[in-house]
Amino acid sequence: MTSSQSSVPEFYQHVLVVEDDPIIALGLEDTITDLGVADVRVAANVVTALAMIEERAPQFALLDVGLVREKSFAIAERLSTLGIPFAFSTGYGADGVPAAFSDRPRLPKPCPTEALEAVLRRRD
Repeated sequence: MTSSQSSVPEFYQHVLVVEDDPIIALGLEDTITDLGVADVRVAANVVTALAMIEERAPQFALLDVGLVREKSFAIAERLSTLGIPFAFSTGYGADGVPAAFSDRPRLPKPCPTEALEAVLRRRD
């Protein structure tokens, strides 16, 4: 292994969490940070998340499907357009996610640390 390979972080280092429940958001932020992720930003709604993506695109995003009075699918569409990997965090079953996103990982709520760790692991 070369020194440049060994310096590549194991996990994505810039993660966006879209979660409207502040307690869950704080827990996810703490868990993700504890895994060694350098930058975790949290948005509670679609408008804020889209603005954050435009300001500085994340390397990975975790999207709560059901936000207050809205779904996160507009965020998923934008991330797909930009080629940014993402996963859904949801208490809904597979029927809660449109077919266009059926290939994306879905994490249960509450989310086990091992599942979160698996989706945050870099694939490049």
